[in-house]
Amino acid sequence: MTLLRFFRKRTSPGAARVGMFGILCSGNLGNDGSLEAVVTDLRARYPDVQLGFFCMGPEEASARYGAPATSMQWYEAHAWSTRGLPSAVLKIVGKLLDPFRTFAWVRKYDVVIVPGMGVLETTTPVRPWAFPYSLFWLGVAARQFGTKVALISVGANVIRERVTRWLFAKGAQLADYRSYRDELSRDAVADMGVDVSADKVYPDLAFALPSPSPSRNPAGRVGVGLMAYRGGNEDRQHADELQRNYVETMKKFVHWLFDAGYDVRLFLGDVEDDEVRVEVLADALRYRPDKAASIGAPRATTLGELMEQMANVEIVVATRYHNVLCGLKLGKPTLSISYADKHDVLMSAMGMGEFCVPARSITLDDLIDRFTKLQAVRTERAEQLRERSRQAREELDRQFAVLDRTLFANRARSSP
Repeated sequence: MTLLRFFRKRTSPGAARVGMFGILCSGNLGNDGSLEAVVTDLRARYPDVQLGFFCMGPEEASARYGAPATSMQWYEAHAWSTRGLPSAVLKIVGKLLDPFRTFAWVRKYDVVIVPGMGVLETTTPVRPWAFPYSLFWLGVAARQFGTKVALISVGANVIRERVTRWLFAKGAQLADYRSYRDELSRDAVADMGVDVSADKVYPDLAFALPSPSPSRNPAGRVGVGLMAYRGGNEDRQHADELQRNYVETMKKFVHWLFDAGYDVRLFLGDVEDDEVRVEVLADALRYRPDKAASIGAPRATTLGELMEQMANVEIVVATRYHNVLCGLKLGKPTLSISYADKHDVLMSAMGMGEFCVPARSITLDDLIDRFTKLQAVRTERAEQLRERSRQAREELDRQFAVLDRTLFANRARSSP
């Protein structure tokens, strides 16, 4: 036992004290959907659970869950007030302060959960001193205070950048429980040098969320999920070119859908995608102003709201990982515009492996060809997807039971 364990903050002995850690409540609907799935299960099993958040959107987390929340990175609360050299100085100050802030937060909890997300990925740009740095210090602080850390159904990919790889590997090694949303992720963590022999693979946590029913007839409506796609860590020099090709292709695809007689609904998965939504929507209305009453580009604030919107379309064409996942979960024949191997793995697991096109080299002809083939088999594929979604939910129920025994032994709980 380390000396720091004597300084753990004490609360009522019977209540489970659980911290939620990650890029949460800051506009990414997939991340927040994973969080919602875990919080819902925890509160069902432990009605008196004491929650807290160390995240990128503390105000939103506190308002949504009625629990204390702390900003994961000190600098984020001050970024708006400075530019240039003062901003750079504040970033350095923040990185020096963040380990101490992490220690102060971790000491309050018995368990810290990292709920799903691609927390060990670089499929979208990530700097080593951002989330990898934060995850590393979470592990260090937890070991000092005897706090358990669980990475639940997380995503990972093989990482070549040495510092990022080292920070992620150490953060993962220091966790008491790890599970992954696919075999690809477990293999990637093994590639980092982490012993994964005791780690399990379970579906993405979003499969545990309720599936809404349609509120109107979805026939003839196509949902198009957009993304501010700029490649991954290795594509920084070509980011602008990749984004321009992607956006222009999506504009032309929406034109083709209109001309083929479909109505279109535009979906987002992150607040940072809004600029692309505005551009594609404006272009669509210039091309077909008569479609103004039928085209939609609603802003969902939760993954549940996104699924309510998706329930009212017949086919989904999407880019963001959790847009693709929600379409599959709802039994919607889905075409994935894949920016990472995780898309292809998910689509294959759901029996839809042939309906993927690469975002990095996307072409209109390829999109139209795959969409036309998908439309022809949509009825039988929809039934298949509903069954696989049901199976995924059952697997997650088993994982929640394992977590109950692993993380919360000797805690009184209600019947699930």
